[in-house]
Amino acid sequence: MTIYMPKAVRKTGLVLFPAFDWCISPSHPEREERLLYTKEQLIEEGLEDVEDIAFFNPEMAGDEDINRVHLCVPSPARLLTDSHYISAGGALRAARGVLENEVEKSFAIVRPPGHHAMQTVFGDRGFCVVNIEAIMVEYIRRHYGIRKIAIIDTDCHHGDGTQDIFYNDPDTLFISMHQDGRTIFPGSGFLHESGGPSARGYNINIPLPPETSEEGFDMVMDRVVMPILEEFQPELVINSAGQDNHYSDPITNMNFTAQGYARLNKNLNPDICVLEGGYSIEGALPYTNLGIILAMAGMDTSHVREPDYDPTRFRQSSDMNRYIESICTEAYQLFNDRHRLRAEFAGEEQVVERKRIFYDTTGFQVEETRVYHLCAECPGTTEVMAEGLHQHIHGFCIPFNACTSCQKKARDDFAAAPAESQTLTVLQDRIAEIFEEK
Repeated sequence: MTIYMPKAVRKTGLVLFPAFDWCISPSHPEREERLLYTKEQLIEEGLEDVEDIAFFNPEMAGDEDINRVHLCVPSPARLLTDSHYISAGGALRAARGVLENEVEKSFAIVRPPGHHAMQTVFGDRGFCVVNIEAIMVEYIRRHYGIRKIAIIDTDCHHGDGTQDIFYNDPDTLFISMHQDGRTIFPGSGFLHESGGPSARGYNINIPLPPETSEEGFDMVMDRVVMPILEEFQPELVINSAGQDNHYSDPITNMNFTAQGYARLNKNLNPDICVLEGGYSIEGALPYTNLGIILAMAGMDTSHVREPDYDPTRFRQSSDMNRYIESICTEAYQLFNDRHRLRAEFAGEEQVVERKRIFYDTTGFQVEETRVYHLCAECPGTTEVMAEGLHQHIHGFCIPFNACTSCQKKARDDFAAAPAESQTLTVLQDRIAEIFEEK
């Protein structure tokens, strides 16, 4: 008897890394069981036997990959475990599979997650230490020369770390759709957080009310995400694929489904997905991950349903629909106004921003000052000063798209900066691939 196995329409690569040896605590929501049930579901569905679905082994990222993005205090080696290096390396392996034409699409189903890790890193916040999507983006730029990249974050929590890292980069479009920060960690992700002075309108937040369901997410995709992508024309689309918007998630308050995730992924059509949150280990992740994989591969997703799925449970009120519609209108207008918003800084030499960053896992706070040194020819450079836990950092950061004169000024400023005790003074140069400390 011949058994017919379906074939993927688009060759899709999967990197699966459950991180057996790392967890915050055995009962913590972010633990290895998150991905073990997913692995069992994929095997049960026969994905290992589907033609043109390839499984890649994860690899380890190097310190040079971490330092290209982060300013780690005191160092990556002191903050990270092997699992963190492998999780980041899994994202790099997924990217390489696409960019070297091994596959058309790829999904890094890895942990620990990363989208709450900001440019400066003093420890663990929001279950994240380093930002695996950002590490992947700068790896792609360094090794493959791709410039315009879009990151669409569909995690229930605002991707504040990814926002922070690319806040002043007009070549990175960042869109985060998430539960309203007034109701959930990290308490950010509002419409006015629209980008740094060189990138106003390229950072789009869509704070959604609790209990938003498929209707709300469909509206965001139709009215904001897809029109902006059509205009931005990225060379690469990345989905920061958090799945804690699911109705069964234990630490969030949304009403999304596996069918909704599959449809969102089908419409978004990302080149690469990277797993972020999602803590309903048995009730959601096996179904949502399967739906995303099948959608990426161009296969049928109609049978992907939770055992208790009932579409009548996921209808929104007319009031909620009107509210989400108003959020979409404002968010889309911010992108349309991006050139005017940037012009407001014409003639300015620098812009200073200050903020407090709370590390919730260990309960301490960092005071950070960021100076954007502006330029009429490029996005400029950034100077970062942060203080936390008796350790300070002073960073001079050159982005990949800085002009020659801005590169020289940042290098000169670093050379002139005094070496101080208890302060890590760093030159982070993404063009010359330099990470120098003094």
